[in-house]
Amino acid sequence: MTASAPRVRFAPSPTGYFHVGGAKTALYNWIYARQHGGAFILRIEDTDTERNRDEWIDGIQSALRWIGVEWDEGPYFQSQRTALYAAAAARLFASANAYYCDCTREVIDARTKGSDRPGYDGFCRDRELGPGEGRALRFRTPREGSTTVIDLIRGEPVFENALIEDFVLQRSNGTAMFILANVVDDIDMRITHVIRAEEHLPNTPKAILLWQALDGGDLPVFAHVPLLVNEKRQKLSKRRDPVALELYRDQGYLPETMQNFLMLLGWAPPDGREIMPFKELADLWRLEDVHSSPAYFDVKKLEAFNGEYIRAMPVEEFIERCEPWLTGPYVAWQPEQLDRMAFAAMAPLVQTRVTRLLEVPEMVDFVFLEEPNIDPASWDKTMKGADAGAILGEAIAAYEDAPWDADSLKAALEMVGERHGLKLGKAQAPVRVAVTGRTVGPPLFESLVVLGRERTLERLRAAHARV
Repeated sequence: MTASAPRVRFAPSPTGYFHVGGAKTALYNWIYARQHGGAFILRIEDTDTERNRDEWIDGIQSALRWIGVEWDEGPYFQSQRTALYAAAAARLFASANAYYCDCTREVIDARTKGSDRPGYDGFCRDRELGPGEGRALRFRTPREGSTTVIDLIRGEPVFENALIEDFVLQRSNGTAMFILANVVDDIDMRITHVIRAEEHLPNTPKAILLWQALDGGDLPVFAHVPLLVNEKRQKLSKRRDPVALELYRDQGYLPETMQNFLMLLGWAPPDGREIMPFKELADLWRLEDVHSSPAYFDVKKLEAFNGEYIRAMPVEEFIERCEPWLTGPYVAWQPEQLDRMAFAAMAPLVQTRVTRLLEVPEMVDFVFLEEPNIDPASWDKTMKGADAGAILGEAIAAYEDAPWDADSLKAALEMVGERHGLKLGKAQAPVRVAVTGRTVGPPLFESLVVLGRERTLERLRAAHARV
């Protein structure tokens, strides 16, 4: 380990949306670099040309910036560094730390069928093959001794070398495997700390042996952070679980919420607090205090966190944060129907009732639409009762000349309910559905004030006629 300022890296593959587990690892790396005056390097491992896409590369960078992670160097692209990997492969072959192998996977499987040691059997280890078509380069793993991984989180796991197969460094087409490119880049970029997901731990003894064979100097410090699991304690899967950071961003989770939540997936503040400003979290966080057990990615807890953050912000900031959700694909109204003054009046009523900003348009659409978007289930639930028509009729009569403030409107409807032996909650249900289209939403009477007398009465009359 070097005594100089740490150099850490985050090295995602652009093969899909940005995984929340990668976001957590990036945050941990970035904070460690900031705590110790080091450098955070972004390295894109884009050698899988069949699965890589430019939009995934852009997505990685925008997602990182969304959670506040800026890199000091990069992004570097492995696809632009292939000469380094080829040179390293040649050195390893020249020093007898690697050898060429012409065995296909089918031949290897047939030869080792029924063996108590699956995997490559070292068949070409002493055949002294040179480079050629159809020949892959394999690392000559020592058959004696063991390799110990010094890990700040996992302790010192020991791997017997005899159980590590002669792994492929370079494919038969000349392209570098992940392990070779990874180690060469770490050596070249002078990485001092490798902070990455637990799933990479089995590859680490291979990386150490390769690092030593390449005379890479001091080994980096390793720290394998815990995997993220779902409610069934299964590893989060792109095919099964909502794991894309972009998904949560587009649903209206706040970046500060996500920062806070991700930090707690494998670590807990010493004072037991969970929700606090990111700077406080970053100051308290210590890599050596990260847990080793899997961390539960609890979406319900994340949603609760987001609600807390939304309710805590000044209403002016809430209005500003809602702007992207008041236009574009999120809304049922046309741009010219959006009345920002009306939304500003509705904002305090909505802010305490949403946990994601994506919920805002549905909460306020009745203010901007010519007619409310009636939910059929809400209509059936409230308008088929014996009193619905009478309540609507009496509400119309009461609201035609009632003072147009929330307290007066509430008092008038309470009197209507009393005449029918109903509490306010039951009496206001038909009115709410007639005006807003739904049984739930922001406070009714304050909403009626924003909507105005004329539009409110128009909707009550339409609903009364339909009933």
